[in-house]
Amino acid sequence: MPLLHLILIAAIQGLTEFLPVSSSAHLILLPNLTRLDDQGQAIDVAVHVGTLFAVMLFFWSDVKLALSGIPRALIGRIDTEGSKLAFLLMISSIPVVAFGLILKLTGLDQELRSIAVIGWTMLIFGVVLYWADQAGESDQEAKDWSLRDAMVMGVWQAIALIPGVSRSGITITGARFMGYARPDAARLAMLMSIPVIIESGVLLTTQSAYNNDLGLMRDGAIAAAFSFVAALFALSLMMRLLRSISFTPYVIYRVVLGLILLGIAYT
Repeated sequence: MPLLHLILIAAIQGLTEFLPVSSSAHLILLPNLTRLDDQGQAIDVAVHVGTLFAVMLFFWSDVKLALSGIPRALIGRIDTEGSKLAFLLMISSIPVVAFGLILKLTGLDQELRSIAVIGWTMLIFGVVLYWADQAGESDQEAKDWSLRDAMVMGVWQAIALIPGVSRSGITITGARFMGYARPDAARLAMLMSIPVIIESGVLLTTQSAYNNDLGLMRDGAIAAAFSFVAALFALSLMMRLLRSISFTPYVIYRVVLGLILLGIAYT
């Protein structure tokens, strides 16, 4: 695959994975709106691995805390800060696994990969994000995360399997509706992405294992590296901007792109 194509895919994935604008939608739109070839599942795995390492590095203190608590969480001893965080992250990932299985078995996962669907989800869930961001209180912090909140946000996150919804956007939306301050809502959304990216990465790796060759492995390594850099930049920028601005700029982008895509789909 040409280097510029790999860089473009990595940049799209890295910049959009953690911003509330839907990385999956942008990756689907790239071959649909251009003459570029579809990158395939192996490259999808690679760019997801890059973003996984970026979020783990950026939130390393939280990741290290959760990792230390996994052994106690697995035996049901939720009596430390680390075991609580690990347990809640596990719980929050259950709905997306269940919903993903339903979509896969019914074939709806392929049916939803259309420009019209992405246009509508971009538009509708952009407006919902704006509503939640403006109406939501800011009296909850990440340390207040509870079992109920993890389950509710997990359900919100499952909706993001529909292209265009945005995993980070919908979990931030749910957190803002529950009263989490913007930086805390974003922090929880980013941490929730870690088990989900690992699960999707394992699934895609399993599906792509038989097609690997040395050239594909090289392309994957290049894509992962650029995706890591782009994701780290996007995370740093968003978390810094949330100290002073709302999610409105992302909402405007979603609405404009949604309207453009609907215009393309219905003309």
